[in-house]
Amino acid sequence: MRRLAISLICAAAMQAAAQNPVIINVDLAKPQGAYKPIYSWFGYDESNYSTMKNGRQLLTELHDLSPVPVYIRAHHLLTSGDGVPELKWSSSNVFTLDANGKPVYDFTITDQTFDAFQKAGVRPMVEFGFMPKDLTAGKEPYQVHYPGRTTSGASNAPPKDYALWGELVRRYTEHLVQRYGKEATSTWYWEVWNEPDIDYWHGTPEEYYKLYDFAVAAVKQVLPNAIVGGPASTGPASEKAAAFLDNFLKHCANDKSAANAKVIPLDFISFHPKGRPTVVDGHVRMGLSNELNAAGDGFKIVAKYPKYIHTPIILSEADPEGCAACSAKVNPSNNYRNGPLYPTYTAAAIKELFELQDRYKVNLISMLTWSFEFEDKDYFEGFRSLATNGVDKPVLNVFRMAGLMSGNRVSTTSTAQVPLDDILKDGVQHQPDIDAFATKAEHEAAVMLWNYHDDDLPAAGAEVQVTLTGIPAGVHRVLLEHYRIDAEHSNSYTAWKAMNSPQHPTPEQYSKLQAAGQLELLHSPEWLDVIDGKVKIATGLPRQATSLMHLKW
Repeated sequence: MRRLAISLICAAAMQAAAQNPVIINVDLAKPQGAYKPIYSWFGYDESNYSTMKNGRQLLTELHDLSPVPVYIRAHHLLTSGDGVPELKWSSSNVFTLDANGKPVYDFTITDQTFDAFQKAGVRPMVEFGFMPKDLTAGKEPYQVHYPGRTTSGASNAPPKDYALWGELVRRYTEHLVQRYGKEATSTWYWEVWNEPDIDYWHGTPEEYYKLYDFAVAAVKQVLPNAIVGGPASTGPASEKAAAFLDNFLKHCANDKSAANAKVIPLDFISFHPKGRPTVVDGHVRMGLSNELNAAGDGFKIVAKYPKYIHTPIILSEADPEGCAACSAKVNPSNNYRNGPLYPTYTAAAIKELFELQDRYKVNLISMLTWSFEFEDKDYFEGFRSLATNGVDKPVLNVFRMAGLMSGNRVSTTSTAQVPLDDILKDGVQHQPDIDAFATKAEHEAAVMLWNYHDDDLPAAGAEVQVTLTGIPAGVHRVLLEHYRIDAEHSNSYTAWKAMNSPQHPTPEQYSKLQAAGQLELLHSPEWLDVIDGKVKIATGLPRQATSLMHLKW
């Protein structure tokens, strides 16, 4: 009886959706600002994964998803060790002291990482971290293995000699410039440390400022036009994190460098807004409002400084939550990572981050996704990853969609959108956010639309009517390519479950999984007539689905 009642409710909801379609209007003649490729940035803890088979494959796929440069940020570029990665750990062993206390620099392992970047065609965002064993002032064990608190080791302590730290950064930069050339390395970004406002840094804020001063002075000594910045602090929604970011900006704006008594360079500002998913009544509830509030609070702090109002902001980790290496087996709330909810969350976040940028009149250039791949783990174990054992997960396809957008952002309205201020206050928990984000270039336009809800529960979909106006005069037909991510499209996870979730798929199964992981057209491309400068497109949009309507003329 209960099952029948639920079926009747769903049927009634579907009928109501059909009778009352969501109306989305896109005005290509109303630009809202430049579409910057904030999506084309990725990162991960285990820098040594870059050199492994699946890591190399994924780096190439990341390069190929976008017409613009793709940037890669990785931890542990300076950490001591043998180059063998494990969860939340990698190493390069670039610095040691000999028996006489003299520095020894060995770039063998780190060269393998950067060579993999170069071969794939991606650009590094060089993160200077963490402290080599022979340079750390820490007294703790140097490495703490996961699932222990990996940030509690001496690898996250300040240097015992800041001049020696500066020389290490200078030598490292000098080697990279010599190996890859000034022209290439001048396009890279150089960031000092990671999250120094929490236990990734075992020193005071003032000791971090000193670390920053010596590092950026060393980089600029070798490469004067290098793009340097920080502080890569956590999302400033908390009072402590907000104060850290604010005080760091004061330091750069008002103080002289501890390294050379000169003006302190700050070419970009970075911090890390995160969401906060939970399990509620047995299902996952996302925390989009947490990520957006943290981003907005950071933008507000930056906007206080006229000197930095136009300085690029890099959200050098911007994610639904904080621990990529914590699988769904460890945290059940991470179950969102395998299916279509993750890309739909990401699509909504892209639009709202641009809206927050416009609100505070700052210069956002990156929402870096801290997500890559994990070697030698179970298929779809629930890590925050873009691929599993060489099979692309649904989330990777939302970045492929974003790569098809270009030009200017243009005006969109939706009768079922949840306004930004409502999301900031309550998240998306009362009604679904059925909304769109659109761009226009010279001979093309693109509309990304989604049906998102924080609660990962079955629900009726929506009928959507998209109307595009402002199509240039003289254009009589447009070619529509309609891509979709949902339970049935661009979804290797659904395909894997349909195979009874094999952990050792046959070659035929593996080939099918790889194909299912690619971005899929909802139907064949079709030519649409333009009438009075308008095109109308009707589509069904399931809950937690994302579409990309790409039009060419």
